[in-house]
Amino acid sequence: MKKQLTIALVAHDHRKADLVEWAVFNADFLSKHKLVCTGTTGNLVKEAFEKKGVKADVTCMHSGPLGGDAEIAALVVCKKVDMAVFLIDDLNAQPHEADIQMLLRQCRVHNVPIACNRYSADLMITSTLWDKDDYVPTEPKYVEFKRRRK
Repeated sequence: MKKQLTIALVAHDHRKADLVEWAVFNADFLSKHKLVCTGTTGNLVKEAFEKKGVKADVTCMHSGPLGGDAEIAALVVCKKVDMAVFLIDDLNAQPHEADIQMLLRQCRVHNVPIACNRYSADLMITSTLWDKDDYVPTEPKYVEFKRRRK
């Protein structure tokens, strides 16, 4: 990969171990980029990297329920995040569901790729499009579709 990306890493409590395992597995790739994480997730990733002797640029925001999801969403809106990995716990209710949906929505609206499982995250980080200087993602088009009447 030629350019340095800013990658957001977020995981709910029941998915944190999964995200840390994924991050360690992909440490060679991730250590070449800037990581921005919600608080607890970021600290767990830092700790796991330190145990493996991996040096990485990891910035921790607040924890999700204390505004970390909103902080990362703000970075998305400001075009300061290139991609996101958000391992969501779909089996348990989250008290800050509105913030979660807001982060997901901002990624969609601002055309930031977001992976919600390890498989899609693996596909994203191995995409050859990151290396193409001439590739520019098409901006979403929000126009009303009008049906023709017969």
